[in-house]
Amino acid sequence: MRFVIQRVSHADVKVDGETLGEIGKGFMVLIGVADSDTKEIADKMVKKMLGLRIFEDEQGKTNLSLDTVGGSLLLISQFTLYANCKKGNRPSFIEAGEPKMAEEMYEYIIAKCKESVGSVEKGSFGADMKVSLTNDGPFTIILDSEKL
Repeated sequence: MRFVIQRVSHADVKVDGETLGEIGKGFMVLIGVADSDTKEIADKMVKKMLGLRIFEDEQGKTNLSLDTVGGSLLLISQFTLYANCKKGNRPSFIEAGEPKMAEEMYEYIIAKCKESVGSVEKGSFGADMKVSLTNDGPFTIILDSEKL
């Protein structure tokens, strides 16, 4: 499982011109799922993400977590995080999770986040989404379950 976490001051996601999710201060998270991923892996990833202390405190040090600053989440499914570009110039996505299972994991992650975060927005699994954001910093963290 892979999460690309961007600290944002604003982010939104649209499908066919309609806004599905929008947040102010918080994390915009791209979520990639592999066939080998489980709920236990998702639990570990969510716990790590929510514990990240990447917001600045009064001294300007990155020392505060999402809950400490009252931040929101915008969660976007992104199978292309499992692009394999080793051969040729056209990426292969065979390492990405099968769509039905990946959607179930995505919905599970959303539900887990809602247990701890007051404002959780999401995109639409499998849709052609337009994501806009203002990356605050910029600050981007990549979490890979194989490296935790």
